[in-house]
Amino acid sequence: MPNYAQTLAYMYDCLPMFHRVGAAAYKANLETTIALSKLCGAPEQCFPSIHIAGTNGKGSVSHMIASILQEHGLKTGLYTSPHLKDFRERIRINGRMIPKKKVVEFVSRYKKDFEILKPSFFEITFTMAMSYFAEQKADIAVVETGMGGRLDSTNIVRSLLSIITNIGLDHTQFLGDTLQKIAVEKAGIIKPSIPVIIGRSQLETTELFLDKARLNNCHVIFADTVFKAQNFRPGIMPPFGSICDLTYNGKPLFQNVHCALGGIYQQENIQTVFAAFEELKKSGYHIEDKIIIKGLKHVIKNTGLQGRWQVLSEKPLTICDTGHNKDGITQVVNHLGQLKYKTLHFVIGMVNDKDISGILSLLPKNARYYFCKPGIPRGLDAAILEKEAGKAGLKGNTYGSVNEALKTAQSKASEDDLIFIGGSTFVVAEIV
Repeated sequence: MPNYAQTLAYMYDCLPMFHRVGAAAYKANLETTIALSKLCGAPEQCFPSIHIAGTNGKGSVSHMIASILQEHGLKTGLYTSPHLKDFRERIRINGRMIPKKKVVEFVSRYKKDFEILKPSFFEITFTMAMSYFAEQKADIAVVETGMGGRLDSTNIVRSLLSIITNIGLDHTQFLGDTLQKIAVEKAGIIKPSIPVIIGRSQLETTELFLDKARLNNCHVIFADTVFKAQNFRPGIMPPFGSICDLTYNGKPLFQNVHCALGGIYQQENIQTVFAAFEELKKSGYHIEDKIIIKGLKHVIKNTGLQGRWQVLSEKPLTICDTGHNKDGITQVVNHLGQLKYKTLHFVIGMVNDKDISGILSLLPKNARYYFCKPGIPRGLDAAILEKEAGKAGLKGNTYGSVNEALKTAQSKASEDDLIFIGGSTFVVAEIV
């Protein structure tokens, strides 16, 4: 039997992986996923799942919900993507990553079948996660979609609740070039009689979601019309994270709710999480408010989430964030605008299938930029990034790697400066 390193090499080298190679790994159907499920005995049907889609925030919401379920005492599976450092980050039970031995055993057991079915990296990973959760007798799973929803491999789960965080322009070459087209794909996770939470009310998509819910006889809640996370205070000193006050239908509910995640965008995600648990009460999951608050406070400790407005050091203040599309970068820039610093040093790299000019136009002109390429085939050449950035009025230099760019920024920054690292999940992955 191969070892773990050999198994990963097989998965990375022999299976199409979207996050590394892009379009070549994308499949616009569920046929292979369904075949894999049948091969493994339909493991996803062995437990209920909270299914989460959306353009931004779905990872944070997934981890928050999983943390709360763990605090409640449920054996909780968590499936997310992509990973930052270790493939096994994608598959966790109560925060613990799947053992290397289980990864090796799963791939070895079905390798001959894979050679016939020719699945993608994501299809195998999802099936591995469901098989592991079933084998370990998970009470419940939190399952994040990969890209869309309707044709995403995860869309065969036995849903207890569907959540769509928000809709933005991302992966437009696959999901469509308007918010409405993308919403149609995300709305594909809405299933007959299964309640649905929409995190953000948006003029372009609200009626579409309402129509889809009506067709499926689903109760729908728009989280931001019911819950409001107000007086949001992102922490810039230990223990970092964020603090907010919460209202429910306009009336005060909680004060000084502490979440371990500090990005200003978590305001919206916290509202979505509270709406989710309000709905789950109707399904028999009576989770006390104090457990919800405890789960938010301990989300990083409970689930191991990294890369969301993560403070790497204090002097100079150094922060990384995985925001990588226009909506995500807008939130990052808004948060940066609330911080005090002398000079902003911005280490940035991107992948080659994003709206590069649209994202660069959002970035502050008065920062020093350190352009680099994330170490994956989809990575955008740093020289091209610098040229496009110049058109947007951004000035800086190119570097041979993410780490070289960061080290240079660190050498030039004073204690009163701010270093920010982002532009792509894969840039962040190289420095956390």
